[in-house]
Amino acid sequence: MDITPGSESLSQNPSHKHAQTDRLLDLKRLRFPKFKHEHAPIQNVNEVAADKLTVGQKVADSVANGMGSWNFIIIQSILLVLWIILNSVGWWIWKWDAYPFIAMNLLLSCQAAYAAPVIMMSQNRQSEKDSLTAQNDYTTDCKGEEEIRHIMEHLDHQDDLILKIVERLEQQHVTMMNRLAQLDPEMASKLKSEMQQITTEQASTDNT
Repeated sequence: MDITPGSESLSQNPSHKHAQTDRLLDLKRLRFPKFKHEHAPIQNVNEVAADKLTVGQKVADSVANGMGSWNFIIIQSILLVLWIILNSVGWWIWKWDAYPFIAMNLLLSCQAAYAAPVIMMSQNRQSEKDSLTAQNDYTTDCKGEEEIRHIMEHLDHQDDLILKIVERLEQQHVTMMNRLAQLDPEMASKLKSEMQQITTEQASTDNT
């Protein structure tokens, strides 16, 4: 007896045709959700901060970087030692700042008076850069959270579709077995026993 999908016995059954058409239409309706990934581009904080720099800010950064280095400390220490030596030795005739070195103290005070505001300007700009970095990190975290949420929704929808497909496969299997039982009961019984044996072996394998 011919029970292939193209056989005359099945093709002449109108209900079978309608059922198969309905299943195909149901499968065509299965669609994955569409998510829009429209996000602002990630900004390079260094480039943004560099583009906003004014001439005064650039000068402040250069001065702060220079004064906050060992080169500045070493050079200034050498100059101060020479200043003290040249104004202290007895054989040196021209002493422009005798002890207690009032002019040197005045110069150091003027230097500190101007260096502190310049360093504060550089620190304020660094604070603005830190705020921009924090805002950029927050934006990036929001983008990541939204993308993860979309991924989880997509996976949940995918799980639902897989369950629907499995249910339809089970329904088709039951329909085919019932149809086979009507056409060839012996073959249907044999397939059923083989499937039960496979299920038992798989269960024992999972338990071990």
